Amino acid sequence: MPIIFHNSTCLENNRIILNPLFQLSTRSYEREIAIVTQALTDLETECVVQNGYKIGEPFDKFGWTFFNIQINEVLTEIIEKSGMMKGALGRKIGEQMTNFIGHYLETKGSNVRIKMIHYG
Repeated sequence: MPIIFHNSTCLENNRIILNPLFQLSTRSYEREIAIVTQALTDLETECVVQNGYKIGEPFDKFGWTFFNIQINEVLTEIIEKSGMMKGALGRKIGEQMTNFIGHYLETKGSNVRIKMIHYG
């Protein structure tokens, strides 16, 4: 059965695989990238997952540095089903995941801004 990609969503065997994509922004990239990388590695450890995220190449605009993070389907599913997002604000699951990731990064010392690009 072929795998069909649409943006960051993958359809395999008629099952949608979620790969949420978020854009982070900061004015202190060198400081923040180390914090974000360590925080996401810690999240992988907590969820017992390897290769659970990807960090995209940064780009600068108007004094800000922007970069994307993508969470893979395994890490996404564990976060959603484990209760880790309990208390995360948002009416839709994508909003809750965005708020969860943002808060998680904040608790690890990050000051990035986070925006959901695609959830699904």
